[in-house]
Amino acid sequence: MAEDKKMKKEKKKKKKKEKKKDGKKRRRTSSSSSDELKKKKMKKKRPTTRPTVTLALPGSIISNAQTRELQTYLAGQIGRTLSIFNIDEVVVFDDGLAKSKSSAAAQSDMGREDRKWNPNVFLARILQYLETPQYLRRSLFPVHKDLKYAGLLNPLDAPHHMRATQRLEYREGVTTNLPVRKGRGSWVDVGLKKPVQIDRKIQQNVRVTVKLDLPEDPKKQPTRGVVVPPREPLTKGGRYWGYRTRLAPSLSAVWSQSPYKGGYDLTVGTSDKGTIVIDDPKFEIPSFSHLLVVFGGLAGIEDCVANDDALDVDPTDTHTLFDMYVNTCPKQGSRTIRSEEAILISMARFQPHINRIIDSVIVV
Repeated sequence: MAEDKKMKKEKKKKKKKEKKKDGKKRRRTSSSSSDELKKKKMKKKRPTTRPTVTLALPGSIISNAQTRELQTYLAGQIGRTLSIFNIDEVVVFDDGLAKSKSSAAAQSDMGREDRKWNPNVFLARILQYLETPQYLRRSLFPVHKDLKYAGLLNPLDAPHHMRATQRLEYREGVTTNLPVRKGRGSWVDVGLKKPVQIDRKIQQNVRVTVKLDLPEDPKKQPTRGVVVPPREPLTKGGRYWGYRTRLAPSLSAVWSQSPYKGGYDLTVGTSDKGTIVIDDPKFEIPSFSHLLVVFGGLAGIEDCVANDDALDVDPTDTHTLFDMYVNTCPKQGSRTIRSEEAILISMARFQPHINRIIDSVIVV
């Protein structure tokens, strides 16, 4: 009897051991399968096109300068920052503060006509002018009072601002009024000695991106080209090709009027009241397809929110509008940081994180 009891105990122990082993195996297989699923999900989530970066700012920041010359130079500083950090789109929105905070000196600078002056349109026009290659400006920008002091602007010197001697398959151009034979495309001025004929007929004074049919002899000038999407030199050639400028009637319109299908999948607000500090060692920008970075005006994003009737959010809860609400310059030594300084500081801090995401993208 005693022996039978011992045998039963031993059998029970063996069964327990076998169950434990089976459980471990199941856990291993389930964990490995879950890991595989995670990997598959990660692969699906990874974008296959180059991500875009959009920067939004209110036109009222121009009112921080006292004269039209200084306002022009301030807009030029912002344009340079956009180019330096490879911004794809800039949105100038109306925060409702421009009229009340426009300086008396600037208003009296150009007499009665200046009363109709709109700082949002002014900033957008200067940014568009700066982004346009020099050889196209005369055709695309008629004489305007906003461009009176354009000579003070420092050039962007971006890759698409090409010299006549540069040999590259992509160039920006503008369609001309030269006569065209039946079945032929328009003639385009691409900044070379002679215009280039494209593959389609387009009305006069339209800006186009042209892929040139370069001859084998480098001394010969190309005579034909094909119109391509404006982003092709960036996505296929790896060259930054300027930014688009968009006007928005309010802060909420920055989101609602997005040119991208599905809008911006990652939104970042910048403020000294940010809930996230960029100096945190764990700080990281998650993967994105279309990133939006928003800057406030003279009184911050909170005032922009307070003046936007379409946003049913209390200014104290501004952080709820964004996926990330970041303080990009903690422990600042000055009571205030000017808007043009905030943009430069913030983009310099964000750039390593943005580049990491862009470099990890699989382009197909």
